[in-house]
Amino acid sequence: MKFKSAIVRTPCHNMVHGLTSSDLGIPIYKFALEQHAEYINTMKSCGLNVHCMSADEQFPDSCFVEDTAIVNEKCAVICNMSELSRNGEEISVKKKLTGFYNPSKIFAVKSPGTLDGGDIMRVDDTYYIGFSKRTNLTGAEQLKNILVHFDFLTEFVDFDHCLHLKSEVNYLGDGTLILSKRFQNKPLFQNYEHIIVEQDEVYAANSLRVNNYVITPKGFPNTKKKLLDHGFDIIELEMSEFQKLDGGLSCLSLRF
Repeated sequence: MKFKSAIVRTPCHNMVHGLTSSDLGIPIYKFALEQHAEYINTMKSCGLNVHCMSADEQFPDSCFVEDTAIVNEKCAVICNMSELSRNGEEISVKKKLTGFYNPSKIFAVKSPGTLDGGDIMRVDDTYYIGFSKRTNLTGAEQLKNILVHFDFLTEFVDFDHCLHLKSEVNYLGDGTLILSKRFQNKPLFQNYEHIIVEQDEVYAANSLRVNNYVITPKGFPNTKKKLLDHGFDIIELEMSEFQKLDGGLSCLSLRF
């Protein structure tokens, strides 16, 4: 699908206290701002109007706006994130979305349902909803019941080896998934062409199709070659400071 707009949020100083399971060190704030600015420039070069929300020091992980909502051309769904330190991020995002959606087209996942946007992968008119430590069955069912009213199909994906579904599988358009070996044998994904990312480059599985380009993290040469061999026009971005917080390219924006 063609994206026209993106919502991003400037990283806050407190991102150094953000959630992480990595041992890559503490983010360097100056570098994070530089990388985020380049991310915005890249989105603009792909033809998107980028709407940047101001930093929110109350929420260290708030630059990862993808987790707060599911957005498409028909509706928006506000997520209920399971991590207590992130509860409240969605309030300002919902307010921002009222500038793009009629209030009657904005919905919400509610407790006891939990849902992170990083667990939701759209493939044309089908949404794959991953079950993770952040997204439970109740949240998935709530999202399914909302999306069905807008003629979207849903499929549930069970896994337990990474943070979010899109940490290791993403749709690049043209019937192609980029994914880790741990996902390649999932029956749900057998009708797609696969670009397999090796385990030592698994971070690059979170590559992002934006209109005519595939944006991929810098520093993963084997994955870069596979994307080029597949015929994609790619843009590489440095993501080192966000990787330290388990964040990827898709995490940094809401695209619609």
